[in-house]
Amino acid sequence: MSKRTAMTVDVLVIGARCAGAATAMLLARHGLSVLMADRGGYGTDTLSTHALMRGGVLQLHRWGLLERVRVMNTPAIRRTEFHYGDEVLDIEIAPAHGTDALYAPRRMVLDSILVDAAQEAGVQVRHHHTLTALMRNGNGRVTGGILRDDEGREVAVSAGLVIGADGIGSAVARLAGAPVEVTARHASAVIYGYFTGLSGDAYRWFYRPNVSAGVIPTTAGRACVFASMPPGRFKGMMRDGAAAGFNAVLAESAPDLPAEVAARGARLEGRLMAFAGRKGFLRRAHGPGWALVGDAGYFKDPLTAHGITDAFRDAELLATAAAAGTDAALAGYQETRDALSRPLFEVTDAVASFDWTVPGLKALHIGLNKAMKAEVAHMLTWPDVPDARRLRPSITAVPA
Repeated sequence: MSKRTAMTVDVLVIGARCAGAATAMLLARHGLSVLMADRGGYGTDTLSTHALMRGGVLQLHRWGLLERVRVMNTPAIRRTEFHYGDEVLDIEIAPAHGTDALYAPRRMVLDSILVDAAQEAGVQVRHHHTLTALMRNGNGRVTGGILRDDEGREVAVSAGLVIGADGIGSAVARLAGAPVEVTARHASAVIYGYFTGLSGDAYRWFYRPNVSAGVIPTTAGRACVFASMPPGRFKGMMRDGAAAGFNAVLAESAPDLPAEVAARGARLEGRLMAFAGRKGFLRRAHGPGWALVGDAGYFKDPLTAHGITDAFRDAELLATAAAAGTDAALAGYQETRDALSRPLFEVTDAVASFDWTVPGLKALHIGLNKAMKAEVAHMLTWPDVPDARRLRPSITAVPA
């Protein structure tokens, strides 16, 4: 049996995707020693809506990472089309706050950019490492975690704070006993795939009663095309296979899109992916020695495509609180997260219900836009992020 090693850091981050990597990077820029671990590999793909909203692009700009997205063959999105039945609203993306477009990078690109930036800031990164247990002191406070790699070797990491950025089924949330404090009432199901020949400069959203679809231009000349529906309908359609359900909902929600696909010679690359839907939630975001960020602490239905933007927002909120080093600061993180999230969460839940008329949906989108603007306004009050080039403390392993 391999001998367990040990190390001590200020913060242990579990999860190295957009929420975890962004949080780790910011913590290191604040001068904290950070170890980030992920059970997956570097540069792998994952289920995602891809679309960044204004707040997400603003964060990348503030962190000095937006140009890295631009040069990775990710198109600039300069328009948003809302198709309400036969009515089309075409909205230009106005330049503001140092950004003049939106972006929707593939996750293997976005997550890799953030991991690279975290390492540049001084973060130690361990892929193919799984959290197996949390360490606690005599008072029950979390004081670190046990990691195991793919070959069974273990490392005991002592840390002043353990952050769970490990997704909906967060191991940190489970092991820390983080309760769910708010649960959504609705969920939407989605089938999506990547098509060549449909990339452009616009997010396109299509809505008709009980169905929705979208075209999201993403990296390398591809477009993410999705078809969304209530979970009950999804289950029935999947009996005939994902392709049949995808094609039926796409034709119903965007009647002209199948003809456009044919006329442009667009084709599906790879296979269709399906998500049966899961009700959103807000978990308690912190406790003695632990905290949650991203989908680990706050998940909402993907139909409004706002998850990555909120993950970036909360990464900075949490990093600032962790740098302050007090439980009161972490409580303030949750308070701000909840205040900014609840309006987005509630509107998203209403949209995911599919219990709306087209005029009613327009009203929901007005509410969503108001909540998004409030989010951006809050981000604009934050001070500049510390310089990434500051020297960081080293992290060393010693025999247990």
